[in-house]
Amino acid sequence: MNFRLLGDLLAVFVPLSFLSVGGGQSILADIHRQAVGVHGWMTDAQFLDLYALSRITPGPGSLLVTLVGWHVAGFWGALVASAAIFVPTSLLVFGLAHVWSRYRDRPAIRAVESGLAPVAAGMVLAASCTVLRAAEGGVWAWAVAALSTLALVWTRVSPLLMLAVGGLVFLLALH
Repeated sequence: MNFRLLGDLLAVFVPLSFLSVGGGQSILADIHRQAVGVHGWMTDAQFLDLYALSRITPGPGSLLVTLVGWHVAGFWGALVASAAIFVPTSLLVFGLAHVWSRYRDRPAIRAVESGLAPVAAGMVLAASCTVLRAAEGGVWAWAVAALSTLALVWTRVSPLLMLAVGGLVFLLALH
């Protein structure tokens, strides 16, 4: 068991725990930056593989953190990374829930709620850009992502249809 690596996982994921306002997806950009750029724990391709695995399995969006921990330090890395991402915010939310319910009608509470929504949206947008850059899909990937976003925002088209169309575009682009 490498205690230095476990300490590094704690140092990365405890602070990110408090930033996961929009869920696990909102901190994806910084998970990538830390795991690939800062610590060099993995390559872009390995990160994308773990990201894809975390998306196709049931469970929370933060499952990626567990997979990164596993990749870095095996079982103990997965356990430490998972605890680092879930325990701090769970304790904070537990404590804040009592305060929030008591003062929920106050203007300050409504202001905080209104301010967190665009922050969470921006963090999720940054995560999307991180995945697009790491995938190295080029102009095609960015175009498909932009057109899919516009279609999903302005119409009631099924996201499954958009996935099928995106896959078809890339299938045709390869031939």
